[in-house]
Amino acid sequence: MNILIGVQGTGNGHISRCHALAQALSHYPSVQTDYLVSGRAPEKLFDMEAFGDYQWRQGLSFQVRDGRVSVLDTISHNPWTQFWQDVRELDLSRYDVVVTDFEPVTAWAARRQGVRCIGLGRQYAFFKQAAALPTSLLQRAMLRQFAPCDVTVGMHWEDIGGHVLPPLIHRPAGALPILGQEILVYLPFEPLTQVIALLQNFPEYQFAVYHPEAQREDHGHIQCFAPSRQGFALAFARAEGVIANAGFETSSEALAYGKKLLVKPLSGQFEQLANAHCLATRQLASVMDSLNANDVEEWLEMNSAVRMEWPDVGPVLADWLANGAYEPVNRLHQRLWQNTQRIALSA
Repeated sequence: MNILIGVQGTGNGHISRCHALAQALSHYPSVQTDYLVSGRAPEKLFDMEAFGDYQWRQGLSFQVRDGRVSVLDTISHNPWTQFWQDVRELDLSRYDVVVTDFEPVTAWAARRQGVRCIGLGRQYAFFKQAAALPTSLLQRAMLRQFAPCDVTVGMHWEDIGGHVLPPLIHRPAGALPILGQEILVYLPFEPLTQVIALLQNFPEYQFAVYHPEAQREDHGHIQCFAPSRQGFALAFARAEGVIANAGFETSSEALAYGKKLLVKPLSGQFEQLANAHCLATRQLASVMDSLNANDVEEWLEMNSAVRMEWPDVGPVLADWLANGAYEPVNRLHQRLWQNTQRIALSA
C-alpha cells in the first residue's frame, strides 16, 4: 500500500495532526507513506522529522495583515502559475491513494490523474452544511475547490454528521503537573508587540508566549519563545489555561486535557469565526473579538473548564488506511463517537 499525504503547512494544527497520523502509520510496515508539505517557506518549517524525506511545494495560503485575512493580498500574493505547474508535474503513478489535510497541490494532482483522494482534516467538516458550523453556500464551495477530494473525513468536537470524526490529536507519553496561574499564549496572527502589551496588565500570572515573530526574551512574568513543537508541548502540559486564536487543533488539545480556553478568532477567516461561534454556544470556551484586557481578566478569574474524552483516533485511521480505506466513513463515525464524554471541571 503506497500513500502520499499532503500536509497544509500554513498552520501548525495541520502539521500536528499529520504528526499524529504519521506516528500511527509507523506501526504498519506494509504501508509506504510519503509526504508533501506546502504553504510555508521551508526555512520556517520546524520539527518535521516525522515526515522523513518529504517533498515541498510553494502551494497556496491565505494572507494575513494586522490580524485579519486580506482578500486582496491572498489573490495578489499567491503564486498561481507556479501552483498549476506543480499540480501538472506531480507524478502520482506509484500511489494507491492520496490523503490531503487541506493541501491543494496533492488534491488537484489526484483529481487530474484520477487517483483516489481522501480529504482528512478539520476543513472537511465544512463540506456539508451543519447548524453547529454556520457557513454560507459560497464559503463551502470555496473550501471544496481549494483542496477537492473523493472521500470526506472531517473532524469536529461533537457529532454533527456521518462525515465527521472526533479530533486527531497527540497523546503525550507522560503528564506534567499543572502549574497554577501559568498560561500558554499562542496568537500567531496577532502582532507580538500587541500581545505583550495586553499581558503586561496581569503581573500576577506567568505567561509563556509562542509566536513566529518571537525570539527567546524575558519580560518578567512574560516569557517569549520562538516556535518549537517540543517546547510548546511542555508549556502546554504545565499550563492551567490557553489563550489562542480559534484554530481547531490547539482548541482540541486544550479540551482533551481540560485546560480552560480563551480564543480570539482571526478576523475575516470564516473557519475560525465558525469555530469560535461553536465553542461559545456549546460553552466549551470563552471568546474575545479583539485583544481586550477586560475579556482576559474575566477569563483568568474563571475557575472552571471542560474536558472532552475522545477516543484515540490515530490508530483507527491508520488501520483504516492500511486496509485500503474502503470501510464507509459513517461506520468509523459510529465506532469513534459512541464512547465520547463531556466532563465539567472546576478548580
